[in-house]
Amino acid sequence: MFEKHRSRIIIADDHTLIAEACKQLLETEFEVVAVVNNGQALIDSVCRLNPDVALVDISMPLLNGLDACEHIRTIKRTVKIIFLTMSADRAMAAEAFRRGAFGFLPKTAAAAELPVAIRTVLQGKPYVSPLIAGDSFDLRIEYEGTNGMPGLLTTRQKQVVQLLAEGKSMKEVASDLTLTPRTVAFHKYRVMEILNLKNNAELVQYAMKEHMVASK
Repeated sequence: MFEKHRSRIIIADDHTLIAEACKQLLETEFEVVAVVNNGQALIDSVCRLNPDVALVDISMPLLNGLDACEHIRTIKRTVKIIFLTMSADRAMAAEAFRRGAFGFLPKTAAAAELPVAIRTVLQGKPYVSPLIAGDSFDLRIEYEGTNGMPGLLTTRQKQVVQLLAEGKSMKEVASDLTLTPRTVAFHKYRVMEILNLKNNAELVQYAMKEHMVASK
């Protein structure tokens, strides 16, 4: 008798306890093919392992979940991305769907909700946790009026912006991304030029507005 096909899942979360808990919860029904702890590793694993679903946190090192999601949607459109995050903010959920997400639920949701969300997106339907959606939630309305420009930047530029906005020095960013400080400086210059930003404070404000880093 043939073994029933199990959908393949990648978990991306830099909190080891949460990632392992999700893995244990899902392994009885799905095949967890990788657990990674940053956005760049997520992209690499998706390309290498071709999962059906990626369960992703928003706040992660090297590249945040939103930017990783946007990049994945350009290279592996069949992968269904579900965000599992500390945020229960409707605007954040709307932004996640704008970037290409199929599902969104907060980490305060009941454990039983996670497999339901995965089954739903595997059927090609979007999933929003009732903790966020409530009685009425229209993603188009929630996102209306925002004017972010994340699509103008390359993945590498987004990585540089995120790390700089997190307070890292040029040298630290260069080390994290295996670049030279001069290359990091060039990326920063191009970002400032593209977005018409005048100083570091505006760069940080942009990063927070686009949810690259948490608001301070």
